[in-house]
Amino acid sequence: MTPRDASEPPAGRWSDLDRPPLDATALRRALLREGGLWSELEVVQRTGSTNSDLVARWAGGSARGGTVLVAEEQTAARGRLDRRWSAPPRSGLFFSVLLEPAVPVARWGWLPLLTGVAVATGLARTAGVDTALKWPNDLLLTVGGAERKAGGILLERAGESAVVIGVGINVTLRETELPVPTAGSLALAGAVTTDRDPLLRAVLRALADWYGRWSAADGDPLASGLQETYAAGCATLGREVRAELPGDRSITGEAIAIDGDGRLVIATADGVREPVGAGDIVHLRAV
Repeated sequence: MTPRDASEPPAGRWSDLDRPPLDATALRRALLREGGLWSELEVVQRTGSTNSDLVARWAGGSARGGTVLVAEEQTAARGRLDRRWSAPPRSGLFFSVLLEPAVPVARWGWLPLLTGVAVATGLARTAGVDTALKWPNDLLLTVGGAERKAGGILLERAGESAVVIGVGINVTLRETELPVPTAGSLALAGAVTTDRDPLLRAVLRALADWYGRWSAADGDPLASGLQETYAAGCATLGREVRAELPGDRSITGEAIAIDGDGRLVIATADGVREPVGAGDIVHLRAV
């Protein structure tokens, strides 16, 4: 199946008037600038995974740094730990970007956190909702007084010199469409707008801004302001958490800091401060 540009008129089951298609032409006009980060932008009607598509295009030499691939629907989307998820067509923002960081590889671990800051910034400015970040890659919104996950981020390497970062954000997902009760969406959180065009523009502009600051500082999270900004918006810090780690190991304690490598530092009851670089974090309660 050849992906179709989403600026074409939708047909059949794609004709939900509450969920109009993205305007690919207008997005390109607004975001592609001489000397800017974004070099190409494509909107496809349906694909398996925008991350997988961009990794494959990079390997085949048909994509370059600054490429943005957006899908109106993903049928084989993946989250962290290879979790699968799906959402109704045009109910969210599902996109991936290809970047070629000119900073030390040791600092690339900050990219998911940087993307989280950019997504939260763009959505707060445009949708007018309070957003928070759950380490390392979840976007949280408040729905009915409760924290709910409304988005996620997944980074994948593309060869030795590039990365693909995938973002999924629930925009108009209705209560009856939620995959789990702990999920949420911008609409359910009372967003002032659920128009995906300005939302996507705001997120990509914020991502370009933060990526530029981080790159200019050679990936230094302190000098770029990234470490401080992420910590300020991180809902995980100051809470008792359980970290489920590789190898069927887990630790419980207070999340006290984000270290210079972007790891979550957990203080356990026996006084040990353990940095966690990979794992599943469960929020237990506020401290």
